Amino acid sequence: MSIVVNILSMCIPFSVALLLASLGEMFNQRAGIFNLGCEGVMAMGAFVGMLIPFAVGHGGPVSQWYNFLGFVAAAAVGALLGLFFGLVVITFRAPQGIAGIGLQMFGVGTAGTLFRYFVGGTQSIPGIPNLPIPLLSKIPVIGPILFSHNIIVYLAFLFVPVSYFILFKTPWGLKVRAVGTYPRAADSMGINVNRTRYESLVLGGMLAGLAGAYLSVAQAKMFSDELISGRGFIAVALVYFGHWHPYQIMGGALLFSLAQTFQTVVQSLGIPFPYEFAVMLPYVLVIVVLSFTSKNQKGSPASLGKPFNREIRT
Repeated sequence: MSIVVNILSMCIPFSVALLLASLGEMFNQRAGIFNLGCEGVMAMGAFVGMLIPFAVGHGGPVSQWYNFLGFVAAAAVGALLGLFFGLVVITFRAPQGIAGIGLQMFGVGTAGTLFRYFVGGTQSIPGIPNLPIPLLSKIPVIGPILFSHNIIVYLAFLFVPVSYFILFKTPWGLKVRAVGTYPRAADSMGINVNRTRYESLVLGGMLAGLAGAYLSVAQAKMFSDELISGRGFIAVALVYFGHWHPYQIMGGALLFSLAQTFQTVVQSLGIPFPYEFAVMLPYVLVIVVLSFTSKNQKGSPASLGKPFNREIRT
């Protein structure tokens, strides 16, 4: 029983980076923008997020403010990269797939280069401590699984219903869904299609930057070139798996993090199970799940990946 509790309690924080990044990508795709550069944005967020607490020192209660500033800086960098990607694919109408791959290579390469220049090698930071919720964390079984994590974990899962409300219950969310489904009709109703897409990319970039900062500041408490390790591409796949719906995306993030947790537990307990297979299990799961969900694209934005030009009717 204790092993099951340990696995589930590890699964929750492991899912946070995937959850934040995939929710950001959901807003991108709901607006009709397919962003394969999520991996690069996460890498830049991870580097910037750890750079501030590393540069200003360690220890002491005031260091938590530096961690907070790291998250703010990571969100700002993510927003800037979202704007840059929008300039390329919205204003210049470059192919979104190719531009996304370019953003991924730019982000990962720049983060690694800046890390070696400013830090030099792997360095740990104090990071964010766990914040068990009084009383609730003492509940047997449920307490360690749900209520014994750091504050970013709680905020990430709180953002799931918030994102649902934004997307389905607000005028701005209606605009996002409209420009991703039928942008020409949205334009005829007075909606600024390109501006709405820019706003979605900024929000998606901020969430991807926060996802990267979570990995470096709250989970690994360090930065390395392999820290993101394909999570950006898994986040893109989770949007398809979750049919562009926040709650289903959350379920997918928990499923894939469970596979990642299995890999960690296998190694820590010395279970006679092929290490290589355990490492590749989350990525195999992505392929298997997408092969079954590709036939049912319910909720798919009809204009996903298509540039909009109000002067040309298609």
